[in-house]
Amino acid sequence: MGVKQALKSLDAFPRAEEHLLQKTQSGALVVSIVGLVIMAALFFHELTYYLTTYTVHQMSVDLKRGETLPIHINMTFPSLPCDVLSVDAIDMSGKHEVDLDTNIWKLRLNSLGQIVGTEYLSDLVEKEHAAHKHDDEKEHHDDSDKKLHALGFDQEAENMIKKVKQALANGEGCRVYGVLDVQRVAGNFHISVHGLNIYVAQMIFGGATHVNVSHMIHDLSFGPKYPGLHNPLDGTVRILHDTSGTFKYYIKIVPTEYRYISKEVLPTNQFSVSEYFSPMHEFDRTWPAVYFLYDLSPITVTIKEERRSFLHFITRLCAVLGGTFALTGMLDRWMFRLIEGLTKPSHKGVLR
Repeated sequence: MGVKQALKSLDAFPRAEEHLLQKTQSGALVVSIVGLVIMAALFFHELTYYLTTYTVHQMSVDLKRGETLPIHINMTFPSLPCDVLSVDAIDMSGKHEVDLDTNIWKLRLNSLGQIVGTEYLSDLVEKEHAAHKHDDEKEHHDDSDKKLHALGFDQEAENMIKKVKQALANGEGCRVYGVLDVQRVAGNFHISVHGLNIYVAQMIFGGATHVNVSHMIHDLSFGPKYPGLHNPLDGTVRILHDTSGTFKYYIKIVPTEYRYISKEVLPTNQFSVSEYFSPMHEFDRTWPAVYFLYDLSPITVTIKEERRSFLHFITRLCAVLGGTFALTGMLDRWMFRLIEGLTKPSHKGVLR
């Protein structure tokens, strides 16, 4: 008999207690319904948690060689016409390019920031258009022509100077956008009026202190975007009032690989930045510009999308649902005993 009693004590499914076999209004409404709602909510929460991917970051030495670095630019210069803007690039290898015309476009903007026309240009030196001269300005233009001829400018330079002055008077701006493909070494690129002849620039602006390089950076990136990427210069606005100077953005580029859950690999770059502004003084020999000085990190960051295992999902689900069921059972027991304790004395009083 001792062995038989010992085996019975090991029974994992003993006979249910009396209170669990009695159907009560409190147990049905309060415990059962609330318990089912809680378990359903927790089930959908766990399912969403399982289906959502998460990212894992890994670092390694950058081994890439001989590749180019794409620089995506989208900027607006509200106070400079398109005719005077140019993009120059130089890198540590000594390669220096002036007035880059590869995959770079610009749009003329009026004083309200609206595009003037629908013409897309394939370089940063806008083609000359036929000037529409008004009768009441003819005398003024004739005087300007005499002054420019006296300074030794040819007809093309004279036309450009008059055109830019008219654009400045009308409050024209320029939107520069496109992609620069540079060598994968440290360097810089800048947007400025450096493409102009210094005497032409002097005739247009009357000095470096009158060049307003106010700008808005809509997008500046070094590769395609991936989920969660934040480019710190996007949305940057720098407006100058009654002053001029040079903006310098010091950029540290981190090569990055983003690996999707589908095993697709997206090579790109993320970066950090700090900036510095140098005001222009009357006797400075340099001209204002917006510089982007970049350097590359020797470390590559690999970001991988991963999903939690199905076994992990089942384990969490059983733990959550089982715990909720056990808790509702405890609540039902306490409520049953409470109600039983409150109703038993009344039954005894009736019998007496």
